[in-house]
Amino acid sequence: MAPPAGQIRPAKYLASFVLIVVALYALVFLTGNGSAKPKLGIDLQGGTLVTLTARQEDGAQPSEEALNRARDLIEVRVNGLGVSGAEVVRDGNNLVITVPGADSEGAKGLGQTARLAFRKVIGQPVPAGTPATQPSPSTSPSGTASTPPSAPPSQSAGTPSSSNAPQGRPAPNLAAQPSSAPPSSGAAPSSSSAPASTPSAPSNVDPKVAKEIQDAKALRQSTDPQVLQQAALLLDCSKADPLRGNDDLDKPLVTCDEKGEFKYTLAPVNPPKEDTQTKPDDYTNYSRLTGEDINNAAANNNPNGTGYVVNLEFKSEGGTKWAAFTSANVQQAVAVVLDGEVMSAPTIQSAIAGGSTEISGKFTLKEATNLANTLKYGALPLSFDSSEAQTISPTLGLQSLKAGLIAGGIGLALVFVYCLFYYRLLGILTILSLVLSGVVIYAVLVLLGRLIGFTLDLAGIAGFIVAIGITADSFIVFFERLKDEVREGRTFRSAVPRAWVRSRRTILSADAVSFIAAAVLYVIAVGQVKGFAFTLGMSTVLDLVVVFLVTHPLVAMASKSKFLSNPSLSGLGGAAREGAAHRATTTGKTSAVKEA
Repeated sequence: MAPPAGQIRPAKYLASFVLIVVALYALVFLTGNGSAKPKLGIDLQGGTLVTLTARQEDGAQPSEEALNRARDLIEVRVNGLGVSGAEVVRDGNNLVITVPGADSEGAKGLGQTARLAFRKVIGQPVPAGTPATQPSPSTSPSGTASTPPSAPPSQSAGTPSSSNAPQGRPAPNLAAQPSSAPPSSGAAPSSSSAPASTPSAPSNVDPKVAKEIQDAKALRQSTDPQVLQQAALLLDCSKADPLRGNDDLDKPLVTCDEKGEFKYTLAPVNPPKEDTQTKPDDYTNYSRLTGEDINNAAANNNPNGTGYVVNLEFKSEGGTKWAAFTSANVQQAVAVVLDGEVMSAPTIQSAIAGGSTEISGKFTLKEATNLANTLKYGALPLSFDSSEAQTISPTLGLQSLKAGLIAGGIGLALVFVYCLFYYRLLGILTILSLVLSGVVIYAVLVLLGRLIGFTLDLAGIAGFIVAIGITADSFIVFFERLKDEVREGRTFRSAVPRAWVRSRRTILSADAVSFIAAAVLYVIAVGQVKGFAFTLGMSTVLDLVVVFLVTHPLVAMASKSKFLSNPSLSGLGGAAREGAAHRATTTGKTSAVKEA
């Protein structure tokens, strides 16, 4: 039988709270790297600064629109929820990224163009160690390089997962794959084995970078099979790739895998614009698939081995393209190319329907998560060169952190003194509730740092200090309503359920207003103000958890104890005397009426 309105079973609520705390701290200590400390923001622990410089094929000044779009995309990548404490600002034609901590490689990776494409593999991959001075391989009647004598390790794709082998490894069974020239745009082959000289770029930002890109395109994206042969021999996989993020999707590509172990010759993604003979439904040579066809990307455990994979979910049209391409290229290899580098190159074992695939390899969880987020948020409109990562010292330092903690401690102490002086036993319950609220908040901060990259800065600490008042206000509403019930002549025990029912709505309304204010501030604010709004809103929600699962049950338990319900101890003595006087006055008036 359910208890009357306002009557509860305190042990049940307290047990629920204990289970929540145990679950939170189990996650804190059993997950992650064992650290039980929240992440700190740039202003408290310092960070890493990387400058990105735009690199364009023509060497011209990047447009304002492209730079602003790149800045917005990078900001979403690094600070999607606005609580990681990262900053992305424009400095002329450069973008300056500052992230908390000392993850220099992660900071550099934020400037990744993230242009994804699926290209058919032509012929056999060449080991990266092949010297550039060796004789050119014999050519087939079609004029392309014949299959090299050694085949690299194998992988396959015949399920919705298109790759299940270490990343950067080429496809197997390519010896059975006919050597064919990359689809040509129809231009007459050049007899020279070296790229033609390119004109200097007008009004260059960096003429050297622009010329490197143009020369690499002329050699490694030529429509002449002999030039591609030469490119495969000359390509040095140990050097930085000038075509990173600048390759032409309508032309063939000679490139390396991500690990620099093999060189690939790849077909165009799309038919050349001047090619009018290829039908729109011809997927024999052209996948027509890019990152724009991806609807979502997520990091997951590798179902076929150790490590992690990145699962890709295509949009409706992308799923149709993927099914058509895999159907037309069974037993052929397809390379997953990110910014001009081959991430994996599985062999298609059968047509793959369902609109999904995966990029597999020796990814760590962090690498797979970063790649998934990068692909999910889209490619940058520009490619960038990153500077060496610089470690920057805290902008405010530990002294500011200590000052913030001291301010919070003083505020808590004043609240404790007031509660003890004014509420006595109820004040002790208030202090206990605040302490337990702090225990929950600390665990949540640690977990949020791991899950969404939340970093605690001074603005966030200010949000928690403000929330102390909101939490204490909930207790005061309940206790004052309890005093009102006692003044009306009720005992402590009978007053608790009635006071809770009447104060509960007020507490919910007040916290709802505070949460809405924090949510609106979070949506419209930028920078560290978002952190302030986030912590304020989070503390408001946790306040309700503590009031409902801790404060109310503890007061109910105290009201059932003869010792704790003593008016002089509970802090309700004054209200009890007013209640007795109220009863005496009411009784006197009733007697007078009866005598009359």
